[in-house]
Amino acid sequence: MKIAVASIGNTVCAHFGHCESFHIFNEQDGCIVSTETVPNPGHRPGFLPNFLGDMNVNVIIAGGMGGGAVEIFNERNIEVIVGAEGDARIAAESYLAGELKSTGSVCHSHDHSGDCGNH
Repeated sequence: MKIAVASIGNTVCAHFGHCESFHIFNEQDGCIVSTETVPNPGHRPGFLPNFLGDMNVNVIIAGGMGGGAVEIFNERNIEVIVGAEGDARIAAESYLAGELKSTGSVCHSHDHSGDCGNH
């Protein structure tokens, strides 16, 4: 399984589309076996969910995310976890342990970049 975490540095980004990069954690038997960092290729409507889907990501973790992105991830059968914060690796490990659940924090406007995780 591949878990992508929208990040700024090593921290979960508050808004999926405005992240600096995606930490991709490769899981095997419940443990993270490898990690790669992929720079955000740019925020354009509909692009990033397909970009990550084409990388065979199974789960996306972010602080907040727009409804359009959530819909595309859902169409591609990629699990969306929003409302996360803190260290990206710890978020992925918490997900694997069944401790990280989505809060449903969906951004409805891009006027508040950086605040989406606080709905």
